[in-house]
Amino acid sequence: MKSVYGSVLARDPDQPEFHQAVEEVLQSLGPVIEENPQYLDVARSVVEPERVIQFRVPWHSDSGELNVNRGFRIQFNSAIGPFKGGLRFHPSVNLSILKFLGFEQIFKNSLTGLPMGGGKGGSDFDPKGKSDAEVRRFCQSFMMELWRHIGPDLDVPAGDIGVGGREIGFLFGMYRKLANEFTGVLTGKGLSYGGSLIRPEATGYGLVYFAREMLATKGKSFDGASVIISGSGNVAQFACQKVIDLGGKPVTMSDSSGYIFDSSGIDREKLAWIMDLKNNRRGRIKEYAEQFDGIEYTESKPEPNLNQLWSTKADVALPCATQNEVNGEEAKMLVDGGVMAVAEGANMPCTPEAVDCLQSNGVLFAPGKASNAGGVATSGLEMSQNSLRLSWSREEVDQKLEGIMVNIHKNAFDTAERFGTPGDYVNGANIAGFIKIAESSISQGIL
Repeated sequence: MKSVYGSVLARDPDQPEFHQAVEEVLQSLGPVIEENPQYLDVARSVVEPERVIQFRVPWHSDSGELNVNRGFRIQFNSAIGPFKGGLRFHPSVNLSILKFLGFEQIFKNSLTGLPMGGGKGGSDFDPKGKSDAEVRRFCQSFMMELWRHIGPDLDVPAGDIGVGGREIGFLFGMYRKLANEFTGVLTGKGLSYGGSLIRPEATGYGLVYFAREMLATKGKSFDGASVIISGSGNVAQFACQKVIDLGGKPVTMSDSSGYIFDSSGIDREKLAWIMDLKNNRRGRIKEYAEQFDGIEYTESKPEPNLNQLWSTKADVALPCATQNEVNGEEAKMLVDGGVMAVAEGANMPCTPEAVDCLQSNGVLFAPGKASNAGGVATSGLEMSQNSLRLSWSREEVDQKLEGIMVNIHKNAFDTAERFGTPGDYVNGANIAGFIKIAESSISQGIL
């Protein structure tokens, strides 16, 4: 594995996020490579994307000024199905971050049991503060190039950070016009044109379903549990909702400006207010402290300052904001605060040092490729519905999602035990996801 990782460092020296994702997976694969030496060639292959597409995205602001952004699509692996993964519009987007996300997506999609490969894409465009007309012009320009590289049996993008219902609508409308067809390309569509009834909820719901299964292995549950959540987007919102459904008490939410602590718990009424704040008014979480009594608001401080949200005493932590938001010292804060389980709602929010700290202190830890797979699972279901020209009820989709997450947990749990690391969901998820890809790749000649 060292030689594989060394080749990645040599070829891509300036991609730290990608290095981190690759290292985490490769560290888990020793036992399965030892048992199946033929899988080593797959490991050498799987760290290299099948295709990397980069393109120029020109668009005009409302004032008539020309702006030029970079667009990307990383088609990482299609051994088990069409490339599948979200589009991210955020100033931080670069090749390293998208390769890390695309690489993670391969294993995440494999774990769902659905026939989906892995990919990721996006742009360094920032939709915040832009008018609907500016976002529309950008999305249409972005799709003018992307449409050549996607298709229902080739690559089916979804939404990610900065790409919500508005952006997906503009993107799909342009795709439909350019391709002259209405297909299941782009998931996260509006309900009026083929969207899944629980797509916005899926990642958050799936996260909590996985965490529930993880807690059950220790005879615990969400009932009466105090839960800290970071972020306040779709994932955080619906994780919060499902925690409430299961009898838990969410006490924190955050955004880039800071976090709120509500000792009485975020109930359904308060959550509805947050959803309106974030989804409609596009406001900041600090307004929550102005709206409700007894709320503590803590403003964010730039790194290397620690995020005090993680010092909040709680039973369960669900980091749902962004990558590397929990470092080793912050993980120690979680341990000191009595947390018994941490499940990643974002992609790789815990640094390697944080994961080591949590696992060495007996905290149940679920990596994002397992615990946040609910979003892409439901995207896969939406893709299937579109292809079949069928619409499933909200209850049917939720039931299928819950079944997928229960199976992902069982697969990761059983695989970890089989390869000598019982309770290690990182190893279990990495190995389980890899085995399916390896078997498919070898069958097809490792192309």
